[in-house]
Amino acid sequence: MCLWSFVSLSQFWLTGRASFLVCRALLGVLQGGYIPDLILYLSYFYTKTELPVRLALFWMTMNLCAIIASFIAYGTLHMDGVAGAAGWRWLFMIEGILTLLIGILSFFRMPASPTQTKTWFRPNGWFTEREEIIMVNRVLRDDPTKGDMHNREGLTLRRLWTAMCDYDLWPIYILGLMFGIPNTPPSTYLTLLLRDTGFNTFNTNLLTIPSQAFGIITMFVITLVSEFVNERSIVSMMEDLWTLPFLVALYALPSSPNPWVFFAVVTGLLSYPYTHPIQVGWCSRNAGAVASRTVNASLYNMFVQASGIISAQIYVASDAPRYRHGNEILIIICCINICFLYPGTKAYYVWRNRQRAKIWDAMTTEERAHYLSTTKDVGNRRLDFRFAH
Repeated sequence: MCLWSFVSLSQFWLTGRASFLVCRALLGVLQGGYIPDLILYLSYFYTKTELPVRLALFWMTMNLCAIIASFIAYGTLHMDGVAGAAGWRWLFMIEGILTLLIGILSFFRMPASPTQTKTWFRPNGWFTEREEIIMVNRVLRDDPTKGDMHNREGLTLRRLWTAMCDYDLWPIYILGLMFGIPNTPPSTYLTLLLRDTGFNTFNTNLLTIPSQAFGIITMFVITLVSEFVNERSIVSMMEDLWTLPFLVALYALPSSPNPWVFFAVVTGLLSYPYTHPIQVGWCSRNAGAVASRTVNASLYNMFVQASGIISAQIYVASDAPRYRHGNEILIIICCINICFLYPGTKAYYVWRNRQRAKIWDAMTTEERAHYLSTTKDVGNRRLDFRFAH
């Protein structure tokens, strides 16, 4: 995070296309492992049923930061000309410094594990010995594979290859590639779309706030619903179900819509219940083994990032400013997600569980005990493992 902050604030001194591309590439490299490592880190403290809600809280703070950034942008854009620098340069500088301060603070506020909270600047730690034992035992009882390796043990190439070849997680990777496409172009082009309908630059930054605020609420609610009903595939599909009618409305608007009507439609669209935390927790749970969890989370995140590359090709300049053809594509993708991908993923995991259950139920008590004591299978390869769906 600290290295990322240094690169981010260095964008204050951008001089052209080359320096811009170098900075963006470095930012991508430095942030690539952040979310997978965060997921693994949180799994040391929380059980598999608690993790999705904590991930939702994490992504809610990202929305909150986006709201704060909108206010900062509104102010810094008025700093145009201060010390001879453009307002956007001050935006990079201020946001980079804030992130750097948070990164430095994290060194002191993020212990390595529940049993490593004592240090020279925190001599009493956060927990008593009894509390540490309780925390570790409840996490290990929920997922015994977390005892297979410690949190400073590196991955071997064999473990890395095994994680990549885990075809049972490929359906979730495909969902990661597709689920966010329908709402990404409107989100990316929001300020441009609002300016095209008549709002000025300063007001457009403020008008992005309502959708971020509503998104915090809908994201948290949908995550709670998922854990309450113990359902992931159908609940995760709610993001696309929410998005679809607003995309149809956006497509149906006239070529010169009323600015406030357009704002209402696009704000409703971007207030969707973000199901990414559910799917990240889903991927982590179905990985089964802690040794592969980071790799699987990284692969899932790679597919999510790839969806951003695809999304960037849908709204093209020749289709501006209403992007009717682009919205047609988004509607089609949304329908594919709703009608095929999510139901298909659920059906696949139901089928896989039935396969396992058929073999497991046919075994005698002695055969099960022998299997559990001698098997080399780990994580979701074990016969007694059941996939969440």
